[in-house]
Amino acid sequence: MDSRVPSQNEMHAALEKRQGAEAVRKLQAATVAVCGLGGLGSNIAISLARAGVGKLILIDFDRVDVTNLHRQQYKACQVGMPKPEALLANLKEIAPYTEFEIHFEKVSAENAEALLAKADVICEAFDNAEAKAMLVNTVLENMPEKFLVAASGMAGFDSGNSITTRKVTKRFYVCGDGKSDVADGIGLVAPRVMLCAAHQALTAIRLILGLE
Repeated sequence: MDSRVPSQNEMHAALEKRQGAEAVRKLQAATVAVCGLGGLGSNIAISLARAGVGKLILIDFDRVDVTNLHRQQYKACQVGMPKPEALLANLKEIAPYTEFEIHFEKVSAENAEALLAKADVICEAFDNAEAKAMLVNTVLENMPEKFLVAASGMAGFDSGNSITTRKVTKRFYVCGDGKSDVADGIGLVAPRVMLCAAHQALTAIRLILGLE
């Protein structure tokens, strides 16, 4: 490893100084799955890695495209790479001692339980309405012990203040404005997508810490 990279102990001490020893202990013992590594998922993963979550399960079947670069956490030189591999490379530069598990495949009702079995919290970060509904239904019906943090509505140029986090059930949360849809011809812009991703990451962290 590059000699300029801080040691694991140094990074751990820095996290404890900023976040507190008990919070860091709980976060490092947790596993979070991020389903979909686009504008939401790539930003969620980076926030969770920076916060010190011990293990991240990263799942996507897509490759980095030039149209992704304006809002997703990839580099121009990574165009064409599988998103899990590209994001893993970027995350290792940020959080070299975090444990990662990547899957270059599509989440389905048939494989979701196997892919997500180790996760304490599952973050839904798809951009397809059918895929969102599939994951929510599958988790709520077949994995009721898991926490699920989903997203709905982060398109356009509306105020960021309209993006909120809503508790739907004891273990199911939805972040977003609940109305803006890309299908309406409204585009996705980085700051608003990142706001929604930050809501999801913070909700996952709060759940791990027992604050929700």
